[in-house]
Amino acid sequence: MGPDDMKRVELEIIALSHSVSQTQNYAIILGDVNGNRRLPIVIGGFEAQAIAVVLERMTPNRPLTHDLFKSALSNFSIEIREIVINDLIDGIFFSKLICEREGEIYEIDSRTSDALAMAVRFSCPIYTYQFIMDSASLEMDELEGETKKSVKSKAKYTDSYASKSIDDLEKLLIKVLEDEDYKQAAKIRDEINNRKTMNG
Repeated sequence: MGPDDMKRVELEIIALSHSVSQTQNYAIILGDVNGNRRLPIVIGGFEAQAIAVVLERMTPNRPLTHDLFKSALSNFSIEIREIVINDLIDGIFFSKLICEREGEIYEIDSRTSDALAMAVRFSCPIYTYQFIMDSASLEMDELEGETKKSVKSKAKYTDSYASKSIDDLEKLLIKVLEDEDYKQAAKIRDEINNRKTMNG
C-alpha cells in the first residue's frame, strides 16, 4: 500500500436514508469535502436514530446511549477530536475515536455507526483514507443516475419551495431521500434550515 493510499480524506454527512437493499437498516451518505465522491455506509435503526436526533436538533426525553457516553467522557475531561474510518474488510467498515485528555491522545476502536453518532455530538471532523474511498465510494453522478428515477418523477420535486410549509418540506425530504435524490434533498434541507433560522 503506497503513501497515496493512506492519504486522509475529510468527509461530511450528506444524507440519512432508508437502505434500498436492507429494509431494516438505513444508509448514511458521507461526502468527500473536497470532491464529488460519496461513501454510503449501511447502519442499524438505533444508530440512525442516534444520528438523526442530533442532525434534526431534537431533544429526547431521556438521554440516548450515545448521549450518556458523551456526558461520561465530558465529565472526565475527555474530548473526541476526530473519528477515522480506518479500514474496510469484507464490506465492513472499521473506525477509531481519536480522543484527547489533558494533552494526551488516545485511540478507541469503534463500530463506524457508533463513531458517526459520537462525531455529530462532539461536532468533530470525520476522516477516512484514500484506499477506502477507492474501494467503496461512488461518484455523485452514479448516485444521481437516471436508472433509478425518471425525468417525470424528478419534475415534481422542482416546484418552488416558497409555497410549501415546513411540514410539507420535511415530508418531501423523506420522499426524495427514499428515491436517493441527494442533490434535491440537500436543497430541501437548506430551505428548511433557512426557514427555521428566519423564524428564530
